[in-house]
Amino acid sequence: MSAGPSFSAADLIIAKRDGEELTPEAIRWFVEGFTDGTVAAEQAAAMNMAIFFRGLQGAELSAWTEAMIDSGVRRDLSSLRRPLVDKHSTGGVGDKVSLILAPLMAACGAAMPQVAGRGLGHTGGTIDKLESIPGWHRELDPASMTAVLDDVGAVIVAASDDLAPADRVLYALRDVTGTVASVPLICSSIMSKKIASGTTSLVLDVKVGRGAFMTTLDDARTLADTMIDIGRRAGVATSALLTRMDVPLGRSIGNALEVTESIDVLRGDGPADLIEITVALAEVMCELVGLSADPAAVLASGAAEPVWDAMIRAQGGDPTAALPMSETIVDVSAERDGFVTHLDALDLGRAGVRLGAGRALQTDQLDLGAGIEIVTPIGTAVRTGDPVLRVHASADRIPGAMALLRDAIVIGDQPLERPPVVIERR
Repeated sequence: MSAGPSFSAADLIIAKRDGEELTPEAIRWFVEGFTDGTVAAEQAAAMNMAIFFRGLQGAELSAWTEAMIDSGVRRDLSSLRRPLVDKHSTGGVGDKVSLILAPLMAACGAAMPQVAGRGLGHTGGTIDKLESIPGWHRELDPASMTAVLDDVGAVIVAASDDLAPADRVLYALRDVTGTVASVPLICSSIMSKKIASGTTSLVLDVKVGRGAFMTTLDDARTLADTMIDIGRRAGVATSALLTRMDVPLGRSIGNALEVTESIDVLRGDGPADLIEITVALAEVMCELVGLSADPAAVLASGAAEPVWDAMIRAQGGDPTAALPMSETIVDVSAERDGFVTHLDALDLGRAGVRLGAGRALQTDQLDLGAGIEIVTPIGTAVRTGDPVLRVHASADRIPGAMALLRDAIVIGDQPLERPPVVIERR
């Protein structure tokens, strides 16, 4: 632990347990301690629980996040000739926006250094999707990453071990102590890695609904506003969109399937809801960094597709290669005449995990070709026996997901128009 004031871990835990506000010096001491092992794991777990119940005030949370950042390196991307901007999504079913947004923002004139993660549970991960592309690798050293950003304008990489290493220590404890669902700890985890990665502007896509981590609008607002405050205190221009996640985004769930759908959008095609949210995020990003580009026009023109190809090649991938496919394809059909009025995101996300498209445990191996296609979107008329979903998986996995797949489909008597994906801006 670095030289400086010395504190008692037990005293700090008691102070936070009793609702006291910790000083920046005390917070830094504690974070450095659980990172280097001089604060015991059980003490760090106890602090997690104290924060879970008592929270962290704005100044405390800023100090906590800064200490997490300073546990590792802070990238310096100031040499780039393009304006810097990044995006973070809190995770949703069928959320492949980053795959489209990174090349789109590069085509608009920005540099987007996207640090992404793997999926756990029903929400999927950007890195997993990209790993369905033959040859693509998730790691670049800092010099190579800067070179790609200068040349291509976009890169999507996994977080390196030297970015906010305190977060890995803390998250492992949160995961086994029932303290994952703490707004201050969630926000410091996300923002420490984003700020450490070197971005100067950030747009947050905060999902809300049954298929999201935040299921109510009030909770989503709290999460968004807390992250915005952390970012702005750190000198990062930060804004957020709250977006719906009751229904999957786009028409596909699953890694290779979502890559294919993303390429369709980059070619100027694709589902309206996916285009809506991508363009909305890009518009806010352009505003934050002072670009006058029209993201909707750029996307519709297909100008972002060559950037995608260059981005994939820069990380060893072959954008022309065939993607993985599962051995069995089975349709799930309408059980009555009517209109598709709902497709439940949570049920479909859980079904995707059972099919092998997602992980229940970090150690689970994915079937990169597995997933679900939405054949008949909400608002469409169907007759009994018409396909609504198309399932891609190994034959032995399909029976275990079938009940969830059927439960996800709601057929009504009247057509229902899907509301806009973007709810509000914060």
